[in-house]
Amino acid sequence: MVAQIKTTQIETQQTKNNHDRPNQTKTNSTDSNSLKGSSIVTPLKGNVQVFIAPHRNLYADIIAQALRVAGQGTQVLLVQLFQTGINQGLNNPRRLVENFEWMRCDAQRDLSQHEIVLTDAEKIAVLDLWDYAKVAIKSSPMGLVVIDEVDLLVERSLISEEELLHVLETRSPKVNIILTGRSMPSSISDYADQVTHRRN
Repeated sequence: MVAQIKTTQIETQQTKNNHDRPNQTKTNSTDSNSLKGSSIVTPLKGNVQVFIAPHRNLYADIIAQALRVAGQGTQVLLVQLFQTGINQGLNNPRRLVENFEWMRCDAQRDLSQHEIVLTDAEKIAVLDLWDYAKVAIKSSPMGLVVIDEVDLLVERSLISEEELLHVLETRSPKVNIILTGRSMPSSISDYADQVTHRRN
C-alpha cells in the first residue's frame, strides 16, 4: 500500500512538472526534428591518385594494386585510352581475373605517339572509352577505376581540363581513381589526394 502511494505521488509530481514547463518540452521536440534533417557525419570519398612518369609504361605496381583490389572482391576497371589491341574496344573488354575489366581502344595503330594526328574514327573510339569510364566513375559499383594516359585527352583537346576536374569532383563516394600520364594539368594535380612523380 505504501509503495502504491509513493508511485502515485511520483507520477503526480512528474505530470505537474510537465504542465509547468510546456515551452521547454516543445523546444526539445523542435531541436530533435531539426537534427533529423541535418547530417552530422560527412561521408568520405574515395582517393584520387596521380602518377606522372616520363615513359608511357603502365607500371607493375599499379597493375598489382588493381589485382589486389579485384582479389578482395571489388570491381576494377582499367581503361587505356590510347593503347590499342586487336578486336578490342567497348564491345570486347578483356578480363584478367574475376572483377577486373580491362579495356583498350578499338583502333589499328598506336595512338599515344605525339607526332600522329587522330582520324575522326579514332577520336570517336577514344571518346567512347572516356564516356564509359565517366559512367563507371559516377554511378557504377566499381571500387577502382584506372585511366591510363588521361593527360592526352586534354593535350589533344578531346576534352577540357574543366571536364576532367568535374568528373573527379562528382565521382561516386565509393570509387577510388588512379590517373596516369607523362604530365598532368595543374588543377588535377592540386585536386588529387596523392601525386607520384617517377624518374624513370
